[in-house]
Amino acid sequence: MQFYKKRDFGSFISDTFAFFKLYGKNYFKNFILLNGLLLILTVVVMVVGFREFFGAIFGSNMSGQSYYFEQYFQDNLGLIIIAGIVLFVLSTALMTVNLLFPVFYMKRVAEGQKEIKTDDIISDFKVNSKKVFIAYFGLTFLVMPVATAIFGFSYLLVFFFIGIFLLLFILPNLFSIITFLCYDYFNGNKGFFESLSYAVRSQFSYPNGREKSPYWKYWGATIILGLLFYIVSGFLSGVPMILYILKLSTTAPDGNFEQNPFSGNFGIVIFFIYGLSTLVSTILMNVLYVNSGLMYYDSRTDLHQKMELAEIETIGNNE
Repeated sequence: MQFYKKRDFGSFISDTFAFFKLYGKNYFKNFILLNGLLLILTVVVMVVGFREFFGAIFGSNMSGQSYYFEQYFQDNLGLIIIAGIVLFVLSTALMTVNLLFPVFYMKRVAEGQKEIKTDDIISDFKVNSKKVFIAYFGLTFLVMPVATAIFGFSYLLVFFFIGIFLLLFILPNLFSIITFLCYDYFNGNKGFFESLSYAVRSQFSYPNGREKSPYWKYWGATIILGLLFYIVSGFLSGVPMILYILKLSTTAPDGNFEQNPFSGNFGIVIFFIYGLSTLVSTILMNVLYVNSGLMYYDSRTDLHQKMELAEIETIGNNE
């Protein structure tokens, strides 16, 4: 599969699925092996934490106690803080690994490696350990807070309708900028802020500035695959709520279920499904990551001819 080449809107989508057709089995095997422990730990913390948290919310004042939830919060403040810190560290670490895994994987495939092992990806993390730590702190404490603030402001404008249109443009652009930053930072000798600058500029123009802007094809491919991801993950995450509503409407009220609907076997089933949907959604995000990778290779027009010549020489050597 040729990576460094110009693509149009349709090619981004078709080549993304072609990538998984060619490399999907090996890709996801390595992804699960590398991310498995972090994924499981994150889901366990989220499931346990949310189970207690929602149990406290639904149990508030059900027994005639005033300020039940406030009392629960005060009695468990230390545990909540510790769980919050653990969840923050795990989720940000998982976010960084998830973003960088496709970067290292696609880089090796683009360089011609046929079969990639988990040790190869781990080696890339070790060799680039300094950059990985810089990327972690840069993404966690700079890029993501700014992106969240921009998203939050746009979301507030939804009440004025203009926010709906803003979100349609801002979300794909923010996602592309973040992923382009990761690809560029680990595919060259640039610094973090140089790559961030390139990530922003490359959304609107090619490096030589003489070609037509790639903005609309980048935005279009991201929004289409983003909507597909939203539909699938939304359905998966909606299953627990559907089961809860069905249980609530088909169970005779006795006060116990209403006080803590997430206790017992039903709670275990609900949060198992919730945890499973989180895992599946995390895996499905790789479709968007790979699509962004193909966009990044499209943007590197300075390397297109060089890589084509290298591929021709490789073919000659193989013969």
